[in-house]
Amino acid sequence: MTEIKIFRNQDGHVVEYEVSGHTDFDDYGSDILCAAVSVLSQTTILALEKVCNIGQNDMKICLDEQTGYLKVTLSENLIKDQRDSADIVLSTMILGMEDIALQYPKHIKLLRKEAYTC
Repeated sequence: MTEIKIFRNQDGHVVEYEVSGHTDFDDYGSDILCAAVSVLSQTTILALEKVCNIGQNDMKICLDEQTGYLKVTLSENLIKDQRDSADIVLSTMILGMEDIALQYPKHIKLLRKEAYTC
């Protein structure tokens, strides 16, 4: 099962998302459900970089393709324009993930969490 966690800060902004595990919908390399989740999560990274102009100093990416793990963490110090456009991009990703999770609840679990702050 693939588990998708969405972390929001106290202001309701998504500050992190994490995708882990394989959907086990089909054989490795033929799993279109796993591919759909991968495309959504990785296209979101591209949009955060290219559309929202969020650079490496403001976004941390941890990826392990073998285990099906991706974690993207955004800086709390984004400027307003970056934050506003990131909210739109991340909301769009979440809509796609919600739709897939509703259609395939045995293979995908979507969890919403509050980000832990020190």
